[in-house]
Formats: sequence, C-alpha cells, structure tokens
Amino acid sequence: MWENHKFTILAVLAVVVVALTTLVVVPETHQGVKIRAGQPVYTINRFDPADPYGQTGAGIWYRIPVYERVQMVDRRVLDLDMEREQVLAVDQQRLEVDAYARFRIIDPVLMVETTGDEGRLRTQLEPILRSVLRQELGRRTFADLLSDARTTAMTNITAQLDRSARQYGAQVLDVRIKRADLPDGTPLQAAFTRMESDRLEEAETIRAGGRRDARIIRAEADAQAARIYADAYNRDPAFYDFYRAMQSYRSAFETGEGASAIIMSPDNEYLRQFRGD
Repeated sequence: MWENHKFTILAVLAVVVVALTTLVVVPETHQGVKIRAGQPVYTINRFDPADPYGQTGAGIWYRIPVYERVQMVDRRVLDLDMEREQVLAVDQQRLEVDAYARFRIIDPVLMVETTGDEGRLRTQLEPILRSVLRQELGRRTFADLLSDARTTAMTNITAQLDRSARQYGAQVLDVRIKRADLPDGTPLQAAFTRMESDRLEEAETIRAGGRRDARIIRAEADAQAARIYADAYNRDPAFYDFYRAMQSYRSAFETGEGASAIIMSPDNEYLRQFRGD
C-alpha cells in the first residue's frame, strides 16, 4: 500500500500539517491579536460589552504560517494585587495599606505594542497604583478611611489609574482597599491615645456648650417669669401680694422630716394675710 499510495499519503500529511499551522482556535474567554511580521495588526474576538456570550468572534481563524502568528489575550476581568504599602496620611499617621484593582484589556493591539502581554502590563500598572494611592491618601486623615470619605478616595484613585491604564489598552474597573492599619507598636498606641484625647476634648466641648445653653435658657426663663410677675402686680397688686405671701408661707411652714418649730406673735407683720389685713 505504501509503495502504491505513498505520494498520496505524503500529500495528505502535508495538507494536515499546513492546516494545523494555518488554523487557530480563539476561545470565548480570549482575544486573539494577529501579529504580522512582528507587528500587531488587528484583534480577533475583541471585547465588546454589547456582544452576547456565544455570539462573539470566537472560533476557528486562519493565519499565514511563519509570516503571521496569533497571540492570545484574556478578555475577562483581571486582578492587580498590590503588595502592602506604607502611606503617610495628612495627619502624619503612617498607614499600612493593602489594595487591589480590577481591570480589563479593551485594546489588545495597543497592549501588545506597549507591554507585550498581561504579565508586563501588571508590572507597568502596579507602580502607578502605588503612586496614585500615596498621593490620594496623603491628602486625607486616618479617620477619613473609616468614614464615607473612603468611597470618594477610591473613586478618585480608580479614575486616575484608569487614565494611565488607557495608554496601555486597559480599562480599570475598580480599586479597593483590603486593609488600612496603623503599624504595630508605639505608633499604634500613640494614635489610640491621641484619638482618645480628641474624643474627650470633643465631649468636654459639647458639655460646655450644654452648660452655656442651660444658663441662657435659665436666664431667659427667669426674665420671662419676672415679666409675668410684674404684669400680674400691675394688674392687681393686692392679689399679687397675697399670692407671694402664700408662697412664702408654704416654704416657711411646710412640715418635713427634721422640721423646726416657729414661734411668732399673733400681731406679727409676717402673719397679716392670716388676719385678713
């Protein structure tokens, strides 16, 4: 059989080899960058958020052997984990910060031209993330990272990192801080002490304000009472004199535990209201 069909078999094998070196399969999860003579020219199965899954450009594609090659680039959301970084906050607190970013390659040709592959892209983006993180957190206090201001800081960091990532054909989707702690040891204890002092000072300020407001309210109430008494006296001096005498008698003669006895003459001026004078 070999003697009779060897040319046919060799031809079939040659066709198979050529087909294997010509055809390339681009999966749904990747984008294929066709590189021609060392230069990336266009993208196969480029990411487009409007394309439904299963209806993209993935599948079997061709290339010219030797002259062309296809480099696979991930089209999924990728991670960029930053090693722990020490950041100096605006209140001179040194913070140990762990952060990460989520990004996607939206221009594979530009990415291949500028960095070569995803690994080198991460190498380019990580120092940018560190720099942006230091600049943004350096304008904020440690307390800001525990409040709603943290969300604003993350939004600013994401926007700045995204602007830089676009130069490499990537889009930064999100940046988040995993941890933001004070260093262990004396700095941590000093920070807690200062925070405690600040809270005590704030509490004393609130109490002082409360005492001031109480004095103002009491003075206004006394002034209002004096006006009411004066108005009552002007309307009916005899009734006002009687009313004030009754209040005085209640305070003087009200019995209680350990009360003392009071001895007065019946014609004492203090008792004139009892006599009906």
